[in-house]
Amino acid sequence: MTETPLPAALAEIRDDFLALAEPDRLQLLLEFAYELPPIPPEYEGHPELCERVVECQSPVYIVVDVDDDGVVAMHATAPMEAPTTRGFASILAQGITGLQADEVLAIPDDFPQSIGLTRAVSPLRISGMTGMLMRAKRQVRAKIAA
Repeated sequence: MTETPLPAALAEIRDDFLALAEPDRLQLLLEFAYELPPIPPEYEGHPELCERVVECQSPVYIVVDVDDDGVVAMHATAPMEAPTTRGFASILAQGITGLQADEVLAIPDDFPQSIGLTRAVSPLRISGMTGMLMRAKRQVRAKIAA
């Protein structure tokens, strides 16, 4: 059985992490934290339009848009005081935005475990990133079914 390849953006992010020594991976994660794209104005100040990621200790909210052509955009908010969580949200937002819906749904559920941070951050934090990915995929499914 052949493994589904990761979309190029997520594969590049994974490869960037794996190319670094473990201590340097945390620095890259922090860089991603500062690169979290801003949430679009229509969602700003409207947390009821976003979904809380309860697996995260910090208040993280995501919302996924799918346009008429099936192109996905993932938006997330995470506090600056939670750089690890914010970095994970940024990785997913940057890696998912621009993909086709079927590409998002094909992302392996264990992607968060594949980027080489399982020994550098707590399992609870990896679980938070997994929760973000699962919610994004569920939102994509719901939007393409609507």
